[in-house]
Amino acid sequence: MECFFSLVLFGFFLEKMFAAYFDCPGGPENLYMKEVMKPNPGEGEVLVKVSASALNRADLLQRRGKYPPPKGASDILGLEAAGSVAGLGPGCSGRWQIGDAVMALLPGGGQAQYVTVPEGLLMPIPKDMTFLQAAAIPEAWLTAFQLLHFVGKVQEGERVLIHAGASGVGMAAIQLVRLAKAIPIVTAGTQEKLEATANAGAAAGFNYNNEDFSEKVLEFTQGSGVDIILDCVGASYWEKNLNCLSTDGRWIIYGLLSGGEVHGDLLARLISKRASIHTSLLRSRDKEYKERLVRAFTEQALPHFCGGAAPRLRPVLDSVYPLHAIAEAHRAMEENRNIGKIAIEIPVCVKKAPPQ
Repeated sequence: MECFFSLVLFGFFLEKMFAAYFDCPGGPENLYMKEVMKPNPGEGEVLVKVSASALNRADLLQRRGKYPPPKGASDILGLEAAGSVAGLGPGCSGRWQIGDAVMALLPGGGQAQYVTVPEGLLMPIPKDMTFLQAAAIPEAWLTAFQLLHFVGKVQEGERVLIHAGASGVGMAAIQLVRLAKAIPIVTAGTQEKLEATANAGAAAGFNYNNEDFSEKVLEFTQGSGVDIILDCVGASYWEKNLNCLSTDGRWIIYGLLSGGEVHGDLLARLISKRASIHTSLLRSRDKEYKERLVRAFTEQALPHFCGGAAPRLRPVLDSVYPLHAIAEAHRAMEENRNIGKIAIEIPVCVKKAPPQ
């Protein structure tokens, strides 16, 4: 039976593969599926045959020309991937074998049929989890884990305010805060998203579109405020953040969706509470740091994705787009419609994008 699409079988072209790509910065319409050279694993690297990836805000920024990949990283989009081990470079330790189901934290290159990964940045896919579910874990969950444990040093009983609570990082953070026996509080822009965060374990949630979240947080905490804020919004939230941050609290900024220019007496407000600001970007961290993060996450959090562990962690998938519809996936994220992660399926049968 003839396939109505142009078919590209994994491994059929030994040196070529398809990947999400754009030739010049701009809107989602600039994205297409491009045939590129298949990578070869270097020293200590593993070649992964990718079955699924996922979308992150960093992909949107890179497409706009505002967030280039780190030096030496692939310029193909995609900061995470799930698939199977297809090859081993020289010097690998023997931990991974051909055919192993793995997921990977990446500086780029995940939205392609193959990607090379330092072996220390691979994690085993939990039992009974699909590639699509696994692809929703590495970037979002490791970001949330890093912010909470490596940066924020969250402690049992602390209150954590999570902005963009229904995002991939937000839904992961809610569950990881619960795992740490702390109290997650969220902001989100719709009632539907607040209900989803409550189902994920949020103790309270506030709609930033129709209520002052800082006043609501103070009311919920009986005037004490929160000990940690996970903030991907930036400038427009600074006054409200400081208003509901507790004395000696930690404000962690990991994104600037509203920009970074602050007008006002931020420092005086900050010092009056003996509060601290921390900033974090995971993508630009060195390999050793990322390997340490992956080890800690694998030991402390990954077992809780399996059926026998309690409390149970679960990735939240909003939607799935095939690789050839990468532009539509970007539009969906830009419209801020998603609850949880947008996954990118990279099937054996690939529909070629129309000519640009």
